Amino acid sequence: MSLKRLFLAFAGFSAGGVTAAGVFAFLAMIGVFPRLIGKTGTGRHICLYETALIIGGIAGNVSDILEYPVRLGEGMPGQLILGTAGLAVGIFVGCLVMSLAETLKALPTISRRIRLAVGLQYVILSVALGKTVGALVYFAERFGM
Repeated sequence: MSLKRLFLAFAGFSAGGVTAAGVFAFLAMIGVFPRLIGKTGTGRHICLYETALIIGGIAGNVSDILEYPVRLGEGMPGQLILGTAGLAVGIFVGCLVMSLAETLKALPTISRRIRLAVGLQYVILSVALGKTVGALVYFAERFGM
């Protein structure tokens, strides 16, 4: 392997690590992790949370780089694992979005801009339902259901 390839590999891994660290720092800064820890009352397990975040970040980066296919099995066991993983990712994304909305105080700004006095919760619900239906249609078409 040439020196140029080694340097490019080092630069790529370094850039990926810095980007991942930035994403995790952003999530911690807007309060996703502290809020989840506070809501669940599991602050005494902070080392476990830190370890899980680090291992999850590393595993996500490695799986993205290596693109190793995960065989979940045919039929119901694979669908159950895939559904559980999808639910967990959806819950995390929902927590992320709500933390970001609270941090930026976006909801009062939106209601003032569109001059909405009552019913902001219905606007939020309709956006969430629209996103859910769109995702379901996309995945149903993509996976041939």
